[in-house]
Order: sequence, then structure tokens, then C-alpha cells
Amino acid sequence: MADLKLQALDSEDLNILSALCQDAVVQVANLSYSAASGRVAVVCNRFDWPAVQPGQRGHAHATYTRKRAGLRFERVNRVQYAGFDPRQGGTVLALLAIEFAPTDAPAGQITLQFAAGASLRLDVEYIEAELKDLGAEWSTKYKPDHDAEAAAPDTVAGVSKPERS
Repeated sequence: MADLKLQALDSEDLNILSALCQDAVVQVANLSYSAASGRVAVVCNRFDWPAVQPGQRGHAHATYTRKRAGLRFERVNRVQYAGFDPRQGGTVLALLAIEFAPTDAPAGQITLQFAAGASLRLDVEYIEAELKDLGAEWSTKYKPDHDAEAAAPDTVAGVSKPERS
């Protein structure tokens, strides 16, 4: 997969970043906020959904791709979290979506929704975000499966084990 470097300056752009980051795995230790610079940085392992072939299933012989990536949000005035303890750096979260809700335009709230009801809410002056790939890709046999998450207790961070054929 080619390295991505994309900016989001409005809610439509942010929706694109959200789609590209769906099912990214984030360790809590890799979430940071600098009040002085008004910046939130998130380092994650994103799943390469565009490379999944139509009809490709998560089975023992399938291979998928993940890539290390950084998400950066600027003009952040306040950060709130729910559903996880920020002091537990080893906790792993699965990013489901990035959403924007305007408050006093162009200001609003960007919410990073994670599996299991966890979230990170950013109060922003306006949308200014970036997604940038940071390194080499690697193969994985595990494909995120949201249907299996509710049914299978062996899912971790919203990523299920491959189906057996």
C-alpha cells in the first residue's frame, strides 16, 4: 500500500480519515495531548481496508495488511475521555469512527469512537487534522469483524480471530 498523507479541514475530509482509520488499533500510551500547542497526537496500527478484495473472508489462508500511522488534531482546546483509564498505557483500543459535531461554527467536537463504548472527545476551534503513514506495512491473518465482536468472546480490541475453513 502506498504511504498516505492526508489533511482534513472540514467534516467531509474528516469522514475520509475516519474510513481509512476504521479498526485501527491504538495503545492508550500512544495517545497524547499538549495543551500548550493545542495538539492531540494518536499513533495507531491501521487496517488497510481498501486492499481487501470484495468477498474476501477472514479465514486461515487469508492475509491482510496493517500499517503504522499517525493522526494529528490541531486547535484542540479541551480533551475528555470515557470508557478507559488514560493511566493504563497498555490498554488497547480499536478505533471505530471519527465524528464531528459543530457547536459554534466553525468550532465543534471531534469524537474518536472506540469499541466497547470508549471515546475521546476533542473540543476544537475548527477542523484541522492529518493522517500520515509512519512506516512499513506488515501482514496479518486477522481481519476486523464487528459482527463476531458481539458473538465471540475471543475477540480482542474489536479484531476477531480468522474463520476456520
